[in-house]
Amino acid sequence: MRLSLHDMIYLALLVTFVACDAPPVPLDDIVVEKTFVPEKCERAVKTGDFVRYHYNGMFPDGKKFDSSYDRGSTYNVYVGKKQLIAGMDKALVGMCVNQRSLVKIPPALAYGKNGYGDSIPADAILHFDVLLLDIWNPEDKVQSQTYYKPEKCSRTVQVSDFIRYHYNGTLLDGTLFDSSHNRMRTYDTYVGIGWLIAGMDQGLLGMCVGEKRIITLPPSLGYGENGDGSDIPGQASLVFDVVLLDLHNPKDSISVEDQVVPEACTRKSQEGDFMRYHYNGSLLDGTFFDSSACLSGTKIPGSAVLVFDVHVIDFHNPSDAVQITLSYKPENCSLLSKKGDFVKCHYNATLLDGTPIGSTHSFDRTYDVVLGAGQMVPGMEDGLKDMCVGEKRVLVIPAPPGLRRERSGRRGTRQRRVGL
Repeated sequence: MRLSLHDMIYLALLVTFVACDAPPVPLDDIVVEKTFVPEKCERAVKTGDFVRYHYNGMFPDGKKFDSSYDRGSTYNVYVGKKQLIAGMDKALVGMCVNQRSLVKIPPALAYGKNGYGDSIPADAILHFDVLLLDIWNPEDKVQSQTYYKPEKCSRTVQVSDFIRYHYNGTLLDGTLFDSSHNRMRTYDTYVGIGWLIAGMDQGLLGMCVGEKRIITLPPSLGYGENGDGSDIPGQASLVFDVVLLDLHNPKDSISVEDQVVPEACTRKSQEGDFMRYHYNGSLLDGTFFDSSACLSGTKIPGSAVLVFDVHVIDFHNPSDAVQITLSYKPENCSLLSKKGDFVKCHYNATLLDGTPIGSTHSFDRTYDVVLGAGQMVPGMEDGLKDMCVGEKRVLVIPAPPGLRRERSGRRGTRQRRVGL
C-alpha cells in the first residue's frame, strides 16, 4: 500500500505526539552530571563519611517534591550506611565540598514500586540538584597547616601559655561565621586549660609568634551536634585561619638579650642609677608602639608582651663624685690652681656615649673663668682645681639635679642634659 503525502505527514505528527507524551525511559543506574566542580578539591566523600548538603528534589518534568532550602537547613547524614536511598548513597561518593551535581536516580535505586507517601509515586525517576557543603569522618583529628613561619622562632606555644591572635573562622565551604579582624581586636586566651573549644586548644600548640596556620576541626572538637546556636550549624566542620601575635606564660620573667656591648665597659648600671637612653618600643610581633625619637605609635593592647630595643646613652648615680683621670702632667708642676684663681683652658666636651657637645678649639679661643665664682657647673669647678699649667685631665661629671630638665613622655620620663 502506497501512502499519500498527506498520510505521511499525519503519521509523522502522530509519532511525535506519542513520543512527547511517553514516560521517561527507565534508567539502569544513576547518572551524575557535574554542574560545578571547585578548582581545589582537598578531600572527596568516601563511604563512612558524614556529609552536610543542600538539595532540590525534582521529577524529570521539573516539578519539585522536596527541598532542604525550603526547610532552611542542610541534610546531614552518613554515607554508605543505608541512611539514604541507594542511588544517593552511590552518587555522593567522590563529591568535593562546594561541588554541585545533578543526580538522576532510577526507581530501583530510589523508592521503587511503593513510592513514598503522597509525594513520590511508584516507579518514579528522581532528580536531585545537590550542593555539598561539608565532609568529615568520626576518625578525624585536628588538622594544622602552616603556610607562613618566621625564620626566627625561639619559642612556641605550650600548655598554660597566654596568647593573643587574630583569626577568620569559616565553615568548610568558606562561609565566614566570625572574625577577630572585623572586631579589630585580638582574641586573648590561655591555651590548654579549657578556655577554648578542644580543637583550638590542640591546634594552637607549637605555633611561633608571626606564624600563620590553617586549623581544621571536626564537629566533635568544635561545637558538636548543636552548633553555637547562631552562625555555626550543628555537625559542622570549622576552619580557622590564625596568625599568632603574642605569647607569654605567667611564670615568665624579664628576658634581656645583649646586642652590642662596647669593648671598654668600665661600669654597668645598678639600681639607683639615673639613666638616659633611647628606645624603640614594639609588641612581640614587631608592631611599633613608641620610640624616644618620636611620640607617634599604636595603642598598647591589654595583656601584651612589650619589647624595648634600648641604647644606653648615659647613666650616673646621685652619690657619684667627679671622676678625674690624669692624661698628662708636666714635670715642673709647682703652682696649682685654687679657688679665686683666674684660669684659661681649652676643652673638648662630649656626652658619656661620645657624642660631641662643644669644644673651645672650634671657636679658637680659651674658656676663661674664675674658680669658685659660680661661673661654671660645679663638676668643672672641682675638676679644674689643683691643676698646673700644661696639665691634661679627663673629667667625667655627673649631672647635678639642678641641671636636669625632665619632661614626661607618653611611655615614661625623658631627660635632657644641659651642657657647660
